[in-house]
Formats: sequence, C-alpha cells, structure tokens
Amino acid sequence: MTHVLIVDDEVAMRRLLRATLIAHDFTVAEAGSLAEARRALAEAPALVILDLGLPDGDGIDLVRALRGGGAAPVGGATPVIIISARDREADKIRALDAGADDYLTKPFGTGELLARMRVALRHAASASGAPAPDAVYAVGPIHLDLGRHEVVVAGKPVHLTPIEFKLLTQLVQHAGKVLTHRHLLREVWGPGSVDEVHYLRVHMAALRRKIEVEPGRARWLLTEPGVGYRLRDGDDSSG
Repeated sequence: MTHVLIVDDEVAMRRLLRATLIAHDFTVAEAGSLAEARRALAEAPALVILDLGLPDGDGIDLVRALRGGGAAPVGGATPVIIISARDREADKIRALDAGADDYLTKPFGTGELLARMRVALRHAASASGAPAPDAVYAVGPIHLDLGRHEVVVAGKPVHLTPIEFKLLTQLVQHAGKVLTHRHLLREVWGPGSVDEVHYLRVHMAALRRKIEVEPGRARWLLTEPGVGYRLRDGDDSSG
C-alpha cells in the first residue's frame, strides 16, 4: 500500500481525506501543524497532501525543506500536492516555484485529487534520473522521440520549430505536473528570459495549433491561469 501524509489543521478535512484515501487502498498519517508534519515525515510517505495555512507556519516552509532548503528526513523527490483555500495566483506560483508538484484550491473534487495523486506518483517513480538522450515518450496521442527529434500526433508526423520541440519536451517529461511560466522560460529560453511571459504565450499558441484537434478547446496542452501550463496525463480525467 502507498503511504500518504495529510497535513491540514482542519480536522473535518483530514477526516474526509483519510476516508477517501483508505477507501482507495492508501495508508494514511495525519498532521495538524508543521511540527507534527516534520515528525510524521520520519515514516517516509510516498506523497504529501499539504495545506498552506498552518497554526505554526506556512506549508511552503515544509515544501522547501523537502526540496533541499532545510533538514528533512525524506527524499527531495517526494511529491507534494497543495490543497488550500488561497486562490490567488501569487500563492499558487510561490508554492509551485518552491517545489510543489500540484495545487488544488478548496473546495475540490476528491476524484480530481485522486487523479492528480496518481499522476504525481507516476512522475516520482519515473524521475529517478535524467532522461536518456534517446528517450521516447508517449502521452495520449503524442509520441516524442528525443533521439530522432521527431513528434508524431495521432499517427501523423508533426513538424515543430526548435523552440516548440523544447517546450513540448518539458511538458512531456513532466506530464500531469503544473510547470510555471518561470520554469518553462528558464528551461527553454534561459535564465535571462524568466520574465518574458509573452514569448511563452506566442509559442504555446503555435504548439496548440499543431498538436490539438481544436486549438481553442485544448484537450492536452492545458493552461493553469496565471500560473503556467500542464500536459494532461493520459489517465488524468481532470482536464
């Protein structure tokens, strides 16, 4: 069974999540504060569900610790899904830039949470090392071959510009995970372009015209408003 740590100071929310996860064959530990969460991390959970507003601090402090910004007893690759009543873009961006894998705003559907958990766990399982230079990825109808520098969508070859190929590569390698504007700009254009969001919008629009059946109603290349983009995982029903 997969062990999950729930960190939330709302008892009712913890009870709901515990019941949902146990019903889907997860084992569960609970924490109502940062201090309790740090102790519970000693059990090495496979995934952390984390609220931001905790009585003894900000949940982002725990994310930073897990990602190497402080002492933490579990590995830095442990996926973290934020669940929070904070719906401001700035809060979402701050959490994702700190290293959270996903962000859901309360209230949310448990079905969507479970789908995003599955995506995060799969990503963590496959992210143990850097991708091979000849790696081949398949997400939904999209097949990307790094070695051959080829993309096939629904069985048909698609020609991408170098920038479009690098952008799609980032999204495919992190399928199901929200990638912030800053992350994509840094990885595709370089650290000097992290504020040039218009670059990203132009090239994402071009990429959608080549990948999506209906570019105006994207099914795979999803926008997380004000935050970034996400490639819908093949088993993710939330998009």
